[in-house]
Amino acid sequence: METTSADAAIRQEYQLVDAWGLHSAIDIHGCNPDTIRSADKIKQFVVELCDLIEMKRFGECVVVNFGEDERVAGYSMMQLIETSLISAHFANQTNAVYLDVFSCKYYDPNVVAEFAKKFFGGQDYDLKYTCRK
Repeated sequence: METTSADAAIRQEYQLVDAWGLHSAIDIHGCNPDTIRSADKIKQFVVELCDLIEMKRFGECVVVNFGEDERVAGYSMMQLIETSLISAHFANQTNAVYLDVFSCKYYDPNVVAEFAKKFFGGQDYDLKYTCRK
């Protein structure tokens, strides 16, 4: 996988603070409604993402559809990984995905964001990351 200048800067910060882990929060807007409303597609996303960023899945991916309030109704997903956790909520009303990845093994948050945007057919995204100490 090619290293970008954004990845190099994040990796440098990660090493400089001697981070215990890296957390990224990615909000993806304008996603394909059919994809974010499919438990099978969400599970496929998790497998492909873990392969892409070389994270080993631990146990089964949990995907549950719930929410009485239409503003927050949709699927939620949780996948344990050997180095921590991947989770997301899929908001039906706005066709948005709220994805979180936390790992004590380094990964490139930009790769995750771009992959998720493409997989879910998103129009754009906001990415925030934190090096956890």
